Amino acid sequence: MPERSHRILLVDDEPTVQTLLSYPLRKDGYEVVGADDGRQALDRFAEQPFDLVVLDVMLPILDGLEVCRRLRARSAVPIIMLTAKSEEIDKVLGLELGADDYITKPFSVREFRSRVKAALRRAELSRPEGAADEPAVETGELRIEPAKRAVSVRGHGVKTTFVEFELLLAMASSPGRVFTRDMLLERIWGDSSYRDPRTIDVHIRHLREKLERDPKEPEYIFTTRGVGYRFRDGS
Repeated sequence: MPERSHRILLVDDEPTVQTLLSYPLRKDGYEVVGADDGRQALDRFAEQPFDLVVLDVMLPILDGLEVCRRLRARSAVPIIMLTAKSEEIDKVLGLELGADDYITKPFSVREFRSRVKAALRRAELSRPEGAADEPAVETGELRIEPAKRAVSVRGHGVKTTFVEFELLLAMASSPGRVFTRDMLLERIWGDSSYRDPRTIDVHIRHLREKLERDPKEPEYIFTTRGVGYRFRDGS
């Protein structure tokens, strides 16, 4: 049972899915607010604060990808997207629009509960007060401030998603160390179970587009072919 009741926005247009997923969440002590289309999801989100959004890709009125884009423009709330196995492009687009995680249908209730708990735990750990004692990381023209969850490069602020910031901080805190995709999955999501390692590639690509002058000739985040990624070694 969580120490306090987290509020979760569950967005899916299928009543059976709403029932199936709401029951274990409420059993775990969470408050669940449902929405069955994209417009309603945005309205619900505007009415009250949420600690997590579970968002189906296929929705009437506004699809899940558009809802994700609009939510991310106004909030850093963790977003887990639900996607069908055949919708590989939707997974990639969802991650690129700022989703923190996705679950491929069909999935077990056990997996779902695990993902929800992990997302909420990450969000708690990432709050600024939890990083107050962490010093800023500076290298080259890049500055990362854990206490503010702020990133700047060449004197300009950079907007990062929750996952992008966590990946960047993890690698920058261990310059020169090679991280495998599984290591990064475990660092950010708590484990690598059920998750496609290509998830990391999408987030790294986005980080490079935001930080590097030329993403094809990176200054900060390097690929170690066949292994994973490393952050530049030295100032």
